[in-house]
Amino acid sequence: MRTLLLLLISAVAFGQSQPGYWQQHVDYTMEVNIDVKTFRYSGTQELVYTNKSPDTLRRVFYHLYFNAFQPGSEMDIRSLSLRDPDARVGSRIGGLNEKEIGYLHPSTVLQDGKPLAFKEEETILVVPLAEPLPPNASTTLSMVFEGQVPKQIRRSGRDSKEGVSLSMTQWYPKLAEYDHEGWHTNPYIGREFHGVWGNFDVKLTLDKDYIVGGTGYLQNPEEIGHGYAKKTAKARGKNLTWHFVAPMVHDFAWAADPDYIHDVLETKEGVTLHFFYQNDKEIIENWKKLQGETSALLTFFNSAVGPYPYKQYSILQGGDGGMEYAMCTLITGERSYTSLYGVTSHELAHSWFQHVLAFNESKYAWMDEGFTSFLDALGEQVLKENLEAFDRSYEDYRRLVDFDLEESLTTHADRFDTNLAYGTASYDKGSIFLTQLGYIIGPDALLKTLQDFYSAFAFTHPTPNDFKRVAEKVSGIQLEWYLNDWTRTTKTIDYAIESVSQKEGKTIVELKRVGAMGMPIDFGVLYKNGTRKMHYIPLQMMFGEKPGCEGDCKTEKDWAWARPTYTLTIDAPLSEIEQMRIDPSGFMADIDLSNNVFETTN
Repeated sequence: MRTLLLLLISAVAFGQSQPGYWQQHVDYTMEVNIDVKTFRYSGTQELVYTNKSPDTLRRVFYHLYFNAFQPGSEMDIRSLSLRDPDARVGSRIGGLNEKEIGYLHPSTVLQDGKPLAFKEEETILVVPLAEPLPPNASTTLSMVFEGQVPKQIRRSGRDSKEGVSLSMTQWYPKLAEYDHEGWHTNPYIGREFHGVWGNFDVKLTLDKDYIVGGTGYLQNPEEIGHGYAKKTAKARGKNLTWHFVAPMVHDFAWAADPDYIHDVLETKEGVTLHFFYQNDKEIIENWKKLQGETSALLTFFNSAVGPYPYKQYSILQGGDGGMEYAMCTLITGERSYTSLYGVTSHELAHSWFQHVLAFNESKYAWMDEGFTSFLDALGEQVLKENLEAFDRSYEDYRRLVDFDLEESLTTHADRFDTNLAYGTASYDKGSIFLTQLGYIIGPDALLKTLQDFYSAFAFTHPTPNDFKRVAEKVSGIQLEWYLNDWTRTTKTIDYAIESVSQKEGKTIVELKRVGAMGMPIDFGVLYKNGTRKMHYIPLQMMFGEKPGCEGDCKTEKDWAWARPTYTLTIDAPLSEIEQMRIDPSGFMADIDLSNNVFETTN
């Protein structure tokens, strides 16, 4: 495949979203006490909820994610019923005892001081309001809650297999998102999330020997020490209170362990990188090496898409693989350096595609994981000079189609019939959406589309159509056909060289659309004298052409989708041609490459 060119920019100014767009806002204030011996915690939450919608709200919903980690939960049953369950989950939830399960239960909920009735529906809390919340009004919701950290199984938990004490993700009562589609009350079955933009003020009190890292800026570093600053005050008693503030995020995560090494690196962009990993001689060398390369990744991602907007990012050993959170990631640390770097690259890339551009990843996992996979692979291609960085996505996609397991990208993340279909769709086919878009509109237009999209929709919840419209404005090409067929159907691309003949000293090529999805065609001709020429055949539905067809490239007449065949005339006899190929770049996801090439015999 050809190399995607990096289009550098100096800066991106965050702009406004589309006229008429609105989104809810929330401010969390939480104080939580954690018992590191029993792994139970209790806390208070004051939540100021601002209704920016045009609707009057009469009830609200919260996520209580830790309730999923109990035998018989939806997550447990779903894992047992899948033909290819996530190996990290499998049947493990069913084996948890009373001290190992997770739970999160509110004891009181108030609205502006008035007690509210509420009902737990496993991982969803339903709360009717005492006073309806009208448009452009705010209300204060107060809660007292208690929880138990489950034995680490999926993302969250205590005592991970690598010995990390606390991986605290999806750990607090989290207000569900309400948008133009209504409430998003997805039960926690194990996959994706969607949250309300807002500000967090969080105080965590736990054993003073524990080192904490995660979302937000630490407000009392001198008191804490532990690598944040020189400690100037002694903790009273056995505990320390860590005070974090996180502006304009839609999640809050943290991890803690008494054996963490905490390293700090200041980047040239003014972003402080924090690294938390265990004092294990088997991994220290890799985690030290990772630090400078993480800084290089940050610089590259800034130039490719737009500036990382926060002043801090933390990489914490914890969890069960790699998972992105606001201003941080949790990843397992006992892995080869190649693997550690690769996971870090992917999770850091999520800071752009999920934690600044906050897609509803339950509905559009292909944008969340796919766009991230694209940016990750672009970094691999440029920084590591790996010209095959995008190849695996195409191989995985073609394998899924061959297995006849493909499902539409519009499938809800929890509803895929197999984990294989979910993973390939979200990571691979989502990434191909962008690389193939570069094939359609040109690589420079693709990268400008990403940059303009980031600038226009930062700190919002953009949709696929928002991205399509930016791409159309940048390229001047109509793209509804592409968004529809690639993401809303499982139609496949398959073009073939049907026949080759000669007439009056010219070569006549009959091309055929075998698959149901139309595409523009780059048709390459290699002559026996070593010269190459490209014939560009626009798809009629594009109502435009990608730039760059000049010199040894000829733009041919449009090919209308409904016409299954196309005749291409080459102004040279077949005797002068060595090879002809559909899509020499390899960026078109044609499912059958065997019919894409014609080679002449000597």
